Amino acid sequence: MVAPFALPFGTMTTNRPRTLCIDIGGSGIKSMVLDPEGTPLVERQRLATPRPASPQAVLETIAQLAGEMGSFDRVSVGFPGVVDQGVVRTGVNLDGTWAGMPLAQAVSDLTGKPCRAANDADIQGYGAIEGLGVEMMITLGTGMGAAIFSDGKLVPNLELGHHPLAEGQSYEELLGQAALDRLGLEAWQGWLQRAIDTILPIWNPRVLYIGGGNARHLPGALPAKVQRVKNVAGILGGIRLWQNPS
Repeated sequence: MVAPFALPFGTMTTNRPRTLCIDIGGSGIKSMVLDPEGTPLVERQRLATPRPASPQAVLETIAQLAGEMGSFDRVSVGFPGVVDQGVVRTGVNLDGTWAGMPLAQAVSDLTGKPCRAANDADIQGYGAIEGLGVEMMITLGTGMGAAIFSDGKLVPNLELGHHPLAEGQSYEELLGQAALDRLGLEAWQGWLQRAIDTILPIWNPRVLYIGGGNARHLPGALPAKVQRVKNVAGILGGIRLWQNPS
């Protein structure tokens, strides 16, 4: 079995290139610098996602985080929406006009370094997968993200969260943060079990990974094919964005 990609925090080295990885979430924006093997070189930093989360406000937060990360040679950005060739197409859990935003170019201009940007669930999946067979990732946070891989190759921008799950409501409407607040933990966990039971026989993944900030609310007993993933995978997967086509 191939070892998971995520590696433990390590000491600063001179290995190049160093990748600044940014994970934009609905509630927080996180950053970390990784060496070429994906080993963290600095402690992860987090700032609250600004409100309103307009493109300009988010870029200002990224600039603040980048200024605290030391030296780096390139940037990876995970974004909570559809990203096509570094350009944002949707950003439903953020504020302002994101559609058409050239995110990768904007961050490159901001940092003076080359940048690649992709859907945040895609990047978190890169940080979790083993690269064997069909593997699937869902992220639970402000919304719900999803990604699917075949032998380590990504099918990008799988927006499963906006697909109907039950009672005329989407996965995201029943599993996002607003649903957790509205329904309470027990009912929310019931819908999560319904989602897992729906996903497994349709997509037939070898492993279904579950991550994101609300993965901490998963029940203790999970099906054999389901694995909980630490939220830091959304950072650690950024290195793989440079090992695959942009």
